[in-house]
Amino acid sequence: MLKIVSVAVFVAMSSCIKAAGTVPAGQIVFFRSFFAIFPIVVFLAFQGKLGTAFSTKRPLNHIARGVVGVCAMGLGFFALIRLPLPEAITLNYAQPLLVVVFSSIFLGEAIRVYRWSAVAVGLVGVLVISWPELTLLGSGAALGDQEVLGVIAALVAAAISAVAMLLVRNLVQSEPTATIVLWFSVTASVLALLSLPFGWQALTPVQAGLLIAAGFCGGVAQILMTAAYRHAEASVVAPFEYTSMLLGIVVGYLAFGDVPTVHMLIGGLIVVAAGIFIIWRERQLGLERARTRQATPPQG
Repeated sequence: MLKIVSVAVFVAMSSCIKAAGTVPAGQIVFFRSFFAIFPIVVFLAFQGKLGTAFSTKRPLNHIARGVVGVCAMGLGFFALIRLPLPEAITLNYAQPLLVVVFSSIFLGEAIRVYRWSAVAVGLVGVLVISWPELTLLGSGAALGDQEVLGVIAALVAAAISAVAMLLVRNLVQSEPTATIVLWFSVTASVLALLSLPFGWQALTPVQAGLLIAAGFCGGVAQILMTAAYRHAEASVVAPFEYTSMLLGIVVGYLAFGDVPTVHMLIGGLIVVAAGIFIIWRERQLGLERARTRQATPPQG
């Protein structure tokens, strides 16, 4: 339940950003990150962890995670305001597939044929979703098309976000979740301010309200997501991420008149199936490792 609610709140965040219209990506990142701090701080204060949440022995690692995360967030928001909501959400599903690839390349993790096959199938699904826009590149006539730029930005954002997930994997070995979340929100807010000279625009009261709401939604969704993973195993919770595709289709149609294409539906189902298979495979391997540890007698 917590995961489904967190997904719904994240979709609400994306909807607020899309409804705000064309706003510079750096400006959106600032509102999303800065106003997310408020619900996070309230939550930490309620838990009595506010005094220690920001203390760390690895500030450079947090900053590196912030830089990578801000790049992914900025490109994701750039794509969001140029693509229909369902496509923008579904293209982000490439991220967990790329985490598998990058885990093998950068961390040396052993990835067996089952997961490589699922990654290949999932990336075919991403290609199916992207194909109507990417074929425009072959003609040159539509090279400046905003949807083409949106698809490219969404895919690059997914790749950079996968790198951010590897950095988070490293941080969670020694840092509390609250520390990681708070450091990221603060770092992202500061980094987003650096984009101010590159063309922030004056916002209407409606735009400002929508972006502030997006920030609060982002903070609340992070809290709910963290709580979800505290109450159940990741392999149980993670598949519910894909409910965002259904919510994206409904909200996109009702709020923005976005009608999902056949390419988006077929490609989305392929990507979801591949992602769920990877999660299932991780769970099976985890159970095998647990049985092996239990069957191994203690040494000494």
